[in-house]
Amino acid sequence: MSVSVDPTSVEPSQHHPAPANADAPSATEAGGPDALRPHAEDAFAAELAALAAQDDRPRPARWKLSPWAVATYLLGGTLPDGTVVTPKYVGPRRIVEVAVTTLATDRALLLLGVPGTAKTWVSEHLAAAVSGDSTLLVQGTAGTPEEAIRYGWNYAQLLAHGPSRDALVPSPVMRAMAEGMTARVEELTRIPADVQDTLITILSEKTLPIPELGEEVQAVRGFNLIATANDRDRGVNDLSSALRRRFNTVVLPLPESPEAEVDIVSRRVDQIGRSLDLPAVPEGIDEIRRVVTVFRELRDGVTTDGRTKLKSPSGTLSTAEAISVVTNGLALAAHFGDGVLRAGDVAAGILGAVVRDPAADRVIWQEYLETVVRERDGWKDFYRACREVSA
Repeated sequence: MSVSVDPTSVEPSQHHPAPANADAPSATEAGGPDALRPHAEDAFAAELAALAAQDDRPRPARWKLSPWAVATYLLGGTLPDGTVVTPKYVGPRRIVEVAVTTLATDRALLLLGVPGTAKTWVSEHLAAAVSGDSTLLVQGTAGTPEEAIRYGWNYAQLLAHGPSRDALVPSPVMRAMAEGMTARVEELTRIPADVQDTLITILSEKTLPIPELGEEVQAVRGFNLIATANDRDRGVNDLSSALRRRFNTVVLPLPESPEAEVDIVSRRVDQIGRSLDLPAVPEGIDEIRRVVTVFRELRDGVTTDGRTKLKSPSGTLSTAEAISVVTNGLALAAHFGDGVLRAGDVAAGILGAVVRDPAADRVIWQEYLETVVRERDGWKDFYRACREVSA
């Protein structure tokens, strides 16, 4: 016996889309005055509406956009009416195309990569473009229970009336199955292995049994699932081969070039900065380049010119961490400086990102400062600032 899940049994997020002819809203405007970080479908509602209005290509069942329009939303472009779609992901186009077409099939999508390669960011925007709702989310942790993926119970109803439809609390995955939408599971490899395997039946049979009621939920057309994972964190739980076979895996690489990484950091910091009323990014583009250069050299174990081999610290020094360092530097410049991002504003953040192991990483950082930064033309102010916070 199959059972449908009433969407009203779990209160949905309240979205307030912008009109199609509106300018793309800032983060502050999109989700209301109190939304610090609006959902993707809110923050970019105008772009999604413009794409939907001009999208005349075939759409899979229950998709808000065609695969072509979803890829355009992520990669950016200019529509025939002149609407500019900002890029959400800067990287190889083929990666996005493979990810989007995977969601149009019956195979789930696994976004794999080292920390900071925009897995969560891409996952959110894919769900927003495909289903118009990125909030059907399971956040994976070491304590994620099976109920977070399957379903739970309203224990007051359960004790009063026993197992019933009224007592059942659907998970985000169950709701996505019943409504033909895209569910998201973040940090899949942090979830205990026995809980991970709850997904096997869902992904292979497209069915979620409810043995307590003698019923099941069958996925309707349009349902799919995006998971993200990395294998760099300690304590991860490897995916079983049975579960991995249910996914099409797409690996998100680190940015190929310094210019691409500077572009990513600048765009993301600008978005975050607007929501926090911080100074414009162009005022600090030189410092962004320096932060990216430091991170890439220490991450790659060699200087940009290839002449000096370097030791790499224990941290990942990802693009996401570079964004955090620059955002914090902008806040320092705005509240305790003249509003212009300078070396002294990012030095402490870089030190915190590089020196994770107080013993080994500090030696690596000091060696990098003395052998590379000190001798580099135009970096004297950066060297002094880093020496000051490292003392």
